[in-house]
Amino acid sequence: MPSSAYEAFITRVKEISTARAIEAVLEWDQETYMPPRGAEQRAAQLALIAGLAHQRLIDEAFGAALAAVEQEADPDPVVVTNVREMRRLFDRAVKLPTDLVQEIARTVALAKTAWVRARKENRFADFAPHLERVLELKRTVADKIGYTTEPYDALMDEFEPGARAADVQKAFDELKRQLVPLVRAIKDAPRQPNPELLTRPAPAAAQAAFGRRVAADMGFDFEAGRLDVSAHPFCSGTSPLDVRLTTRYDENYLPASLFGIMHEAGHGLYEQGLDPAHAGTPMGNSVSLGIHESQSRMWENLVGRSRPFWAHYFPKLQAEFPSFAGVSLEDWTFAINTVRPSYIRVEADEVTYNLHILLRFDLERQLLDGRLKVRDVPAAWNESFKALLGLTPRTDAEGCLQDIHWSMGILGYFPTYALGNLYAAQFFRAAQRALPDLDLHIARGELRPLREWLRENIHRHGQRYRAHELVQLVTGEPLTHAAFFEYLTKKYKPLYGF
Repeated sequence: MPSSAYEAFITRVKEISTARAIEAVLEWDQETYMPPRGAEQRAAQLALIAGLAHQRLIDEAFGAALAAVEQEADPDPVVVTNVREMRRLFDRAVKLPTDLVQEIARTVALAKTAWVRARKENRFADFAPHLERVLELKRTVADKIGYTTEPYDALMDEFEPGARAADVQKAFDELKRQLVPLVRAIKDAPRQPNPELLTRPAPAAAQAAFGRRVAADMGFDFEAGRLDVSAHPFCSGTSPLDVRLTTRYDENYLPASLFGIMHEAGHGLYEQGLDPAHAGTPMGNSVSLGIHESQSRMWENLVGRSRPFWAHYFPKLQAEFPSFAGVSLEDWTFAINTVRPSYIRVEADEVTYNLHILLRFDLERQLLDGRLKVRDVPAAWNESFKALLGLTPRTDAEGCLQDIHWSMGILGYFPTYALGNLYAAQFFRAAQRALPDLDLHIARGELRPLREWLRENIHRHGQRYRAHELVQLVTGEPLTHAAFFEYLTKKYKPLYGF
């Protein structure tokens, strides 16, 4: 039976969570339905609610409630988790003045609107002043939070608790060491796909219906979620009963929306799979952004780009989109697994994708510590892109303006995408061991067994375990590159014949 002190503590925790949920809905609306001229008012609304949530968190009464339950030292894992994680959040938050939190909320609300416009009109100079201000504020956050080696550590810790830039750099160096020769081998392989067959006409309305069907088959509950359109696809979850997905449609490139929906639905399944009994508390929240990304990348790539998946869904796709009627299953599967350096991260193949992350990780660190000036971002981006991917972006819109993250002030987020790929491969290998008939299930369109395994082994744990602990628990080994490269090699050598 929970103590009265713990019940009072949890009441306050849920109040903070409710304020954050209101903030999330306002941000979702800004990206989907808010008219462009509402930006200034929305910035004021977000600044107010962010300030209120922050004040609730750093309030002396909350600090006292937290200290009271710590003194009780209840060994219940739920209590331990909620107290530990709220202590972590409290200790970070008390270092940040409320006026700084409000200014960040106001600034990013305006920056997001400016980014949408700058990206559409291909003018980085229009976004640059907003990025300058975002960086100034995030440097202030890093200084107040504190760090041992570099400011990036303080910001990355928000998304991947305990991660450090120097350690991530070592992991990324190893990724680069193995990826570059693999990309070269695929490029020189005797067999090559025909990605042009993916560019056949596909009406947006039909894409939306097909994408919803796949997401529902994955187990996404549309009675507790929805799918809309935004400039940059995302998932926003305020509770397991309210999860919003977005995508974007290109009527001459169906994979963009379909794999975008599967990706975001992977995030959505995680949100819907959290234990509703613990909603609004750390036990009802996701572990880290890297673990979250593992769910989306798993569904998008390890499931969505697999032959078993398309053995079931390709005839259905052809029935919905007559332009693909003459395409064989083999040619389609090969085409959706085209490995070719490309400009847009969210549309990159799974082999070259991590190179996009390496670029952003490096530039973010340089921006934060002042080695790179905002005005020089387009040139630095293009130079790094050429070095890593062999391409030079033709416009800022397909270069340094393509991602929304900097306008949102979430610096330190990008590394979690690459970590997510590694986690995904390990988790999927563990799922295959636990479910020997998994490929057969997928080939029948039976996607729920995988969802249930993920829900039981990952989602329902909430934040009981840190990311490295969860990986060890679920897979029996620490985070490793082995599963990821085993997966890539096993998949792409037969496809490309090298």
